[in-house]
Amino acid sequence: MTLRSFLACAVFFAFSLFETASAQPSSRFTGLAAFYSPGYAGRTASGERYDPDKFTAAHRVLPFGTHLRVTDPRSRRSVTVVVNDRGPFTKGRVLDLSLAAAKALRMTGRGLLRVTATSEPDAGLTTVAAKP
Repeated sequence: MTLRSFLACAVFFAFSLFETASAQPSSRFTGLAAFYSPGYAGRTASGERYDPDKFTAAHRVLPFGTHLRVTDPRSRRSVTVVVNDRGPFTKGRVLDLSLAAAKALRMTGRGLLRVTATSEPDAGLTTVAAKP
């Protein structure tokens, strides 16, 4: 098998996985989330300029534009974010959140937070806090 045919098979397999994942009405995952540094400025992998005041996130493979409901299971605070970047690139983490999302979840003092994320196909960008 040549390198070219191997890469073609790998790309076909990757797209097949995306189609299977996107065909499901919702997916759910749990893990550690971090957030962008307050001083970060630049462009995201989708080409957008990073805006710390928007509710956005980075995920390794979810398609850009995917809406995720990210919840802190302990406090029950949750936010809806839009995937517009790739990452995190640190082993063991599942999301990098924008500064606005991190503040809404009250995780900026901790740095890392165990979260549960659920994809929401037609979600609006809202923030819900269970406790004031």
